Amino acid sequence: PIGALQAVLGGHKHNFSFYVLGFIMLFGVVFGRLICGFLCPFGLVQDLLHRIPLPKLKVHKKVDKPLRWLKYLVALVMVVLLPIFLTNSVGVGDPTFCKWICPAGTLEGGIPLTLSNESLRSVQGFLFNWKMGILVTVMIASILIYRPFCKYLCPLGAFYGLFNRYSFFRMDLEKSKCSGCKACERSCPMNVEILKNPNSTECVRCGKCKAVCLSSAISMGFK
Repeated sequence: PIGALQAVLGGHKHNFSFYVLGFIMLFGVVFGRLICGFLCPFGLVQDLLHRIPLPKLKVHKKVDKPLRWLKYLVALVMVVLLPIFLTNSVGVGDPTFCKWICPAGTLEGGIPLTLSNESLRSVQGFLFNWKMGILVTVMIASILIYRPFCKYLCPLGAFYGLFNRYSFFRMDLEKSKCSGCKACERSCPMNVEILKNPNSTECVRCGKCKAVCLSSAISMGFK
């Protein structure tokens, strides 16, 4: 979806694509960040890496909260503004985020392509090495921190998160049942303050809060 949006925005005519944006919005309205929790293959990779039994790093709130805004900046600058305004001689912009940052594209596309194509391996240079460096950094960080790419860098997660409050798939907290023990918040790998806002932009609908709630105050599903 992000690649499609960049391709449209980077076109020499800069026509507004209701199809591309509408398609992304449709998934956002129906699912919110459920897509991040259950459909994203790179999310699965991060989950599996975090299961490696090594000491985990807890990012302090004073650092974590400002870093959460980084993905919105990445979405605005790398996905929207640069493809529109940084164009070549024929008026076509680069898919900046996919080209320079996206570790998912490197893992799922770049590495398999270069392994299977000798001609591509012969022309590897700075860009490929740069992207591999980002991928390795994110993968190491994923062992220590739960889903760092989703938390701090992913523009698609930022976009879908905006729909969490209004999407058809929702998390609900029945306050009359809640004992206030905060077991749900302690279990949340995305550090969502569930008692304040169970449909936070950071919630990926993993369901761990619901699983640990002894009073069955939390429910999730299409509402």
